[in-house]
Amino acid sequence: MNAHTILRRQALLGTAFLALMFLAPTAGRAVVFASTGDPEFNTAAPTGELADSGWQFQGEWYSFTGTPVSPHHFITAKHVGGTVGAIFKFQGIDYVTVGVTNNGTDLNVWEISGTFPSYAPLFQGSNTNGQPVVIFGRGTQRGDEVIVNGQVKGWLWGASDGRLRWGENVVAGKYGSLLKFLFDRDAGPNEAHLTTGDSGGAIFVNDNGVWKLAAINYAIEGPWRYTSSGTTFNAALVDKGGLYRGNTLYPDTDQDNPAAFYATPIAPNIAWLRSVLKLAPSAPKGFRIMMTDSMAAAPGVSIQDFRSHRVDSLRLKSAVTKNGP
Repeated sequence: MNAHTILRRQALLGTAFLALMFLAPTAGRAVVFASTGDPEFNTAAPTGELADSGWQFQGEWYSFTGTPVSPHHFITAKHVGGTVGAIFKFQGIDYVTVGVTNNGTDLNVWEISGTFPSYAPLFQGSNTNGQPVVIFGRGTQRGDEVIVNGQVKGWLWGASDGRLRWGENVVAGKYGSLLKFLFDRDAGPNEAHLTTGDSGGAIFVNDNGVWKLAAINYAIEGPWRYTSSGTTFNAALVDKGGLYRGNTLYPDTDQDNPAAFYATPIAPNIAWLRSVLKLAPSAPKGFRIMMTDSMAAAPGVSIQDFRSHRVDSLRLKSAVTKNGP
């Protein structure tokens, strides 16, 4: 058996079960922090340099999270499930789903009846390695400490409370087609990992001053054992040294070996997304799309048309955007 497993909560039936996939990780729910177990931590929208970094685009899909990406669509993880006719709640309003599209990845794009008041721009960059990100999810609190050889290695998954939280991390590289992140012990107060049910949550990156949707939460590394034949458990680990995953024992050294989590990137799927969302193609590099008050009144041109290019994000009546959404 693959040393990774996936714990997926089936949204329609409300049950959890184990299954194996090519990566076979454990599906995530809610962010857990290295700095604190306070259940109130980061349960309000981020401010300062992290203002407008994606919190405003988070909606509720069953007990999971989804992100509007066009006036009539939201995106989430395929493996969280769902049925046409179910409700997606965004900014206090219920939207009925009328269709769903998938391209063979873990990205599901759901169509809704009605029109979202706002939606997230999509990140199209080719290289996210080393970039800081803001992560969103809802679910469990931080649980009891995982201790090996007298050292705190991380924390068990705690009680689920369904509250939206945000955290930070940095893209550590790739695992196949997925983005990879590590849970570092001393990376700052907002350093975050995922726990069960966080699948479908959004990851945003700052692209030249605009926060854009870069990935959707997919899975986490685990489960773990204290001994080769011990009972498995799930945890957010800043150091997996001294613990088993499957039959593999990770050496317990002076240097932390943090556990990973993974997300499905947006950029490699941008052509498919544009066709489904009916978004205009990107402007050529260096080209600027200008909107003036007179253009807004021109036949066939509306402010909403330009919002797909994030013109409205500048909060001006006459605005400029560069290189598309």
